[in-house]
Amino acid sequence: MKSKVLGLLGLGAAVALTACGGGSKDAAQQSTGAATDSALKGTTLNLYTWDGMFPQEVLDGFTEKTGVKVNYSNFDLDETMLAKLEETKGGDYDIVVADDYIIQLAIGEGLVKELDKSKISTYDNINPLFQSKFYDPDNKYTMPYGAGIPLIVYNPETVKVDIQGYNDLWNPELAGNVGIIGNYRVIDGITLKSLGYSFNTNDLTQIQEAGDKLKTLAPNIRLINDNNLQDYLLSGEVGAAFMYTSQVTQAIKANPDLKVVYPKEGLGFGVMGSFIPSNAPNAEAAYKFLEYINEPEVAAKCFEYIGYFVTNKAAESYVSDDWKDLIVFPEDKISLIEGGELIENISDEANELHNKLWEEFRQETN
Repeated sequence: MKSKVLGLLGLGAAVALTACGGGSKDAAQQSTGAATDSALKGTTLNLYTWDGMFPQEVLDGFTEKTGVKVNYSNFDLDETMLAKLEETKGGDYDIVVADDYIIQLAIGEGLVKELDKSKISTYDNINPLFQSKFYDPDNKYTMPYGAGIPLIVYNPETVKVDIQGYNDLWNPELAGNVGIIGNYRVIDGITLKSLGYSFNTNDLTQIQEAGDKLKTLAPNIRLINDNNLQDYLLSGEVGAAFMYTSQVTQAIKANPDLKVVYPKEGLGFGVMGSFIPSNAPNAEAAYKFLEYINEPEVAAKCFEYIGYFVTNKAAESYVSDDWKDLIVFPEDKISLIEGGELIENISDEANELHNKLWEEFRQETN
C-alpha cells in the first residue's frame, strides 16, 4: 500500500511541475505528435505473430485512430520467426509478438530495437510483476503481452484426490485419468520442481533423476495433447489435466465447478513480449501500435480475446466480470509469481538429455 501511495504522490507532483511553466513545451510536443500522426496516415504496419493474437476490432480501431493499415502475418513456431528475422536482418516487420526465450536470442543477435519509451505514453500501465525477466532484465527492448501459467485443473465430482501440487499427479488413484500438454521442457520442468529442483537446472544428474521419476507417472496418463486438452476434461475423458493458460480459461468458462490448482511446489510460467525489430520499415507506426494496445480498455479486450493473464495493471479494472477471475492474477497468489520461474534457455547438453528422457516417457505412456 505504501508504494502505491507514494506512486500517486509522485504522479501528482509530476503533474504539478509540468503545469508550472511547461505550457510552450507541451504545445510543441503536441504539435510534433500531430505531425507524426499525419505523416503515418496511409502507411502500413507489418505485424508478425501467431494466428489469433489480436481481436479484429482492436486492429480496426488502430487503423481508425491512426490511419495506419495493419498487415497481419503469422508464424507457427518461435523458431520460424527468429529464422525470418535473421534472413531479413531485422527488417520486413514492424511489430513482433513472441515467447520470452526466443526474444532473448533475438536480442542477443542484434535483431531487436531498443525502445524509446518517450514515444509510448501508456508504458507505465505495464504491471512490473511481469517485467525485468531474464530475456530483458532492464526492460530496454520489450513490452509484455500476456503471461502463460500452466496449471492443474480437475473435476472434484469424479476425482476424489485433494490435488494441491505436482506430486499429487502421481497418486495411484489417478491411474489412467490424467491429461497433460506435450511440451517436454514444461513437463520435465514440473517433475524437477516436484523434486525441489529448478526448471532450468543444467545439472544432468538432477535432470536424469527427474526423467526416472517422470516414467513412473506413465500409468496415470490417459493422453498427451497440446491442442484443446480442455475438451477432454470437459467431456470427462480425463478427470484431471495440466494445461496451458488459454485452455484453463476455456475449461473454467465452460464449467465453473472445475477446480483450479496453483501448485504448492512453485509456478513455472512464460511471458509473451512485443518488440520492434532492429530494422523495422515503419518504426514510428510500431510505437503508435504499442502505445495503443497498452491503453487500458484496449488491453482488456486483447487479454479477454487471447485468454492469457493480464500484464497491464491499468487494464485489470476494465476486464469484464465474466473474465476477471480467470485472467487477472489473484492478489493472494502474487507470491507464487514472485517466487516462480520462467522457463529459460539451457545448455545444449541439458536440452539433449531432456529430449531423450521425454521420448522414453512417451514410449512408456504408449
